[in-house]
Amino acid sequence: MKYRELGATGLRVSEIGFGGEWMERHSAEETAEVVRSCEAAGINILDCWMSDPSVRSKLGDAIKDSRERWIIQGHIGSTWKDGQYERTRDINKVKPAFEDLLNRFHTDHIELGMIHFVDDEQDFDEIINGPFYEYVLSLKKSGVIGHIGMSSHSPSVALKAAKSGKIEMLLFSVNPAYDLLPPTVDILSAGENINEFFTQNCEEGKSGIDPVRAELYRVCEQRGVGITVMKGFAGGRLFDAKMSPFGVSLTPIMCLHYALTRPGVASVMVGFDDVSQVMQAVGYENATAEEKDYASVIAGAPLRSYTGQCTYCGHCEPCPEEIDIAMVNKLADLAKMQGEVPQSIRAHYEALNKNASDCIACGNCEGRCPFKVPVTELMEETRILFAR
Repeated sequence: MKYRELGATGLRVSEIGFGGEWMERHSAEETAEVVRSCEAAGINILDCWMSDPSVRSKLGDAIKDSRERWIIQGHIGSTWKDGQYERTRDINKVKPAFEDLLNRFHTDHIELGMIHFVDDEQDFDEIINGPFYEYVLSLKKSGVIGHIGMSSHSPSVALKAAKSGKIEMLLFSVNPAYDLLPPTVDILSAGENINEFFTQNCEEGKSGIDPVRAELYRVCEQRGVGITVMKGFAGGRLFDAKMSPFGVSLTPIMCLHYALTRPGVASVMVGFDDVSQVMQAVGYENATAEEKDYASVIAGAPLRSYTGQCTYCGHCEPCPEEIDIAMVNKLADLAKMQGEVPQSIRAHYEALNKNASDCIACGNCEGRCPFKVPVTELMEETRILFAR
């Protein structure tokens, strides 16, 4: 298992994480079996947004004897009322629900305290400027939570949070299909109509990742706001060619690789029904380049939209001059967001063994790029950018 820094939190999380939601339909014994399998595979981050007391207890009991090896991503604002999940900002409900989470996990602290499910800008503003955030901040000051996070499906709200300085990390929806959707589309309520949105945004001639989503990833990378990923498989829609917006099916390995190549992303939270699914997901770590190659599949699909835009997939390698082209492009994209190149990005760029100045414009990379990115042109632009 490989591990990544979660933004500027100082936490090192496994690339594959455990999204515990599906444990609601399994027994305590089955939950413990999945947890042991995750531990054996090196998974060390667990997300629990569920307010169902039985799920919390099953997960808490399963990790009780190995609590110190787990990074718990627990949600604040997810409550249980009359046998049903409820999202609330009412502190009188939020506090006992969070205390219940701690009790059922047999712990006095969690590493990541997540402000739960913020998809509306007004909701975000009211949270940040009201008693909810004051409560979360008090939890951090007292050491009950290590870092403040937030979960969101809305790129515009997530971007606002990343820029606010109030949030240290995000749980966000990331997959190659959702990245094509404009920020105005409500992923959770779109239902069957989401196929229409996909089709409209995959038409030939439209270009790639929605700008707000692209900016979100870059801002997170630049400001040290770590991202853990939810809905990496789009609910399984991407595995079926008939349901996939691209008209072709992707594999779990391809979806994982796509998410893990986004700037700022540290871990993908995967829901597991059984041990076999744990093994399938962690198989990513030993997968071949061909198995990870989402780029060729999308580029050859009947419907696609990633044309002329670098997705940092690494398909352009190997470079005869040994330039890490994907990293150079990623750093250039981060630098272009500013009036002048930030010193931190410049230092990272200059620390590369080879950079854009070493490009000999042979064009080999362009011949391999599935999305027809003008790599040599970008290398020259980047050389000039960082020479200033």
